[in-house]
Amino acid sequence: MSLKIAIQGIESSFHDLAVQQLFPDTAITLVPCTSFKNVTVALESNKADMGVIAIENTIAGSILPNYQLIDDGNFQILGETFLTIDMYVMALAGQSIHDIDEVHSHPVALQQCSEYLQKLQPHCKIIEGKDTASVAQKIKDRGLKNVAAIAGKQVAEKFGLTILDKKVQTIKENKTRFVILSKNASKSEGFNKASLRFELGHEIGSLSNVLQILNTFNINLTKIQSFPIEGKPWQYSFFIDVLFEDYALFQEVIAVLKKAVLKLKVLGAYKQNLSNQPFSVSAEKEVTQEITNTITA
Repeated sequence: MSLKIAIQGIESSFHDLAVQQLFPDTAITLVPCTSFKNVTVALESNKADMGVIAIENTIAGSILPNYQLIDDGNFQILGETFLTIDMYVMALAGQSIHDIDEVHSHPVALQQCSEYLQKLQPHCKIIEGKDTASVAQKIKDRGLKNVAAIAGKQVAEKFGLTILDKKVQTIKENKTRFVILSKNASKSEGFNKASLRFELGHEIGSLSNVLQILNTFNINLTKIQSFPIEGKPWQYSFFIDVLFEDYALFQEVIAVLKKAVLKLKVLGAYKQNLSNQPFSVSAEKEVTQEITNTITA
């Protein structure tokens, strides 16, 4: 039986590539969704076993609404992967970049290519679309002339579009981090990374106290992101990623942290995937088997 994976976008999108990288040896049925919110809806309604969503990009930064979706839905992060994102400008055959009046893509993709797009304006309209692959498909299906899409090279190949310009992202070393979401936590063997959310009071030194606890127990803070708390003006929650060597010790640290903050939630504990290294074949099989066991348990 294949795993049903919900993604934002369609086949050949970057989310599809992330799924392929995460589950190279597993039968997958994609559940395409028009938004990140709909990915979580698919999980909640059991139309998908799990979801894969982008969480941050080296150019655009953290995708803050997705952190909120994870928190609001009480989902667990089971794993992560990183993709190098090269952006290509594509259009119908016979077009050149000088023929283009409109450029369509996902808002985050457009943001990643902002410097390039500035050179095309004001002649070209920049139009946000649902996702990178869908806008390219629309150009192909509707035969739209003088319209270009920004997407990955694999999208041009799938829909038979001509590449007009390549690697147009502002920073050439452009990576996006994707995470696996589930309604269930997975087993703890080999975990060395976790994502947490906490809220603090307004006492002086409350945040530094949390950081000191992590330092005392040799827990490495790799990311921290503040997020406004809805309905509480000027109050913030914090999303952090941490690395640790001993999962049992990490659980003890969680118990200590709960006493130091107002609220604490573990959004997921999983195995780190380094952005500068691809998944090894053995690691991919371990993650796939671990998630498969979670679904079939």
